[in-house]
Amino acid sequence: MPLEEYLFGFGTSFLFALATLLPILNPTATAPIFVSLTTGASTATRAALARRIARNVFMLLVVSMIGGSTVLHFFGISMPVVRVAGGLLVAATAWRLLNSNDAGVQRAAEMAEGYTAEMAREHAFYPLTFPIACGPGSIAAAITVGASLHDPNFTYRAVRLAGAVPAALVVAVTIFVFFRFALQLLKPLGDSGTAVFMRLMAFLLLCLGIQIMWDGLFELLIQLSIIG
Repeated sequence: MPLEEYLFGFGTSFLFALATLLPILNPTATAPIFVSLTTGASTATRAALARRIARNVFMLLVVSMIGGSTVLHFFGISMPVVRVAGGLLVAATAWRLLNSNDAGVQRAAEMAEGYTAEMAREHAFYPLTFPIACGPGSIAAAITVGASLHDPNFTYRAVRLAGAVPAALVVAVTIFVFFRFALQLLKPLGDSGTAVFMRLMAFLLLCLGIQIMWDGLFELLIQLSIIG
């Protein structure tokens, strides 16, 4: 396989993973929850928490993308089925975001209910990393990304997965920036700016979810035609 195809696969995988994962993790919705849970914390404490959360999110996403398909294979779940189910999940999430600007914030607030700032400082992984910054839906989306990058050619598959890893790093860095500078970033953004950003990203996510689902359906139809 020519080097150009490997580079193209690396680049498209990076963009695909980034465009799929970033809207679902949605740091614009979780940053206000981070601020509320760390009320009274110093700037240094918030910075340390933001670094830990970003590191945890990166590890969760990478493990889900690389190892998720292996786990599914162990249970006998085929890749086309994963693509259909994952595409439905991504599309459903996007549809909810399109129809409710503050849905992500409300869900995160419900999960964060009952946790004080002191508890948050002691538990950087739970609840700040999971489920607030990276919930079950995000992990499922990461597994779907890994399944969508599957290829019969082992080398090409490794290149595509390698392209998705920097995307997970960009997502983690984005979360760090939004959490670390949450107070400064949220003030100029305002409610209207957040709503516009959410709708644009949700529409892109909806298109990606339908594309993932169609890829899985197409493979299933091919299998049916072969069997028939």
